[in-house]
Amino acid sequence: MAATIHLFDPARQAEVRQRVGTLRADSAARWGKMNVAQATAHMAMGLELALGEMTTKRSFLGRIIGGVVRRIALGDDRPMIQNAPTAAELDMQATQKELDAERARLLAALDRFQAAGRAGITTAPHFFFGDMTPEEWGVLQYKHLDHHLRQFGA
Repeated sequence: MAATIHLFDPARQAEVRQRVGTLRADSAARWGKMNVAQATAHMAMGLELALGEMTTKRSFLGRIIGGVVRRIALGDDRPMIQNAPTAAELDMQATQKELDAERARLLAALDRFQAAGRAGITTAPHFFFGDMTPEEWGVLQYKHLDHHLRQFGA
């Protein structure tokens, strides 16, 4: 089964915006180590990565198994697994963030993603998955946002 849920879908973008609006400073994490403001910054950075506005180093393990894991992780509409590793550049645990500022950053990044469309997606490899098509980036971005929004009950 191929993934059908992606962030290029205007209905998914509207859903994400609505869910982001429900995040509160006291939203408790159901798993993981980031607080809600840190996770919101992390979600914005994921979009910035997809748009080529930032880059990350390729992971050694990703170079070895990233392509296989990409096909499994993005090949259907199942949610992302909990506590999956992330690029060091996207790790927000050691930084203090303010939710309203990070929410504005996330929504602005979502606006840029929507405006850019498939043609605006980076051609740089993903830090773990390697080379990805715009469609794969769209699936990954929705799954990533959904993952962290579910993490905080949104």
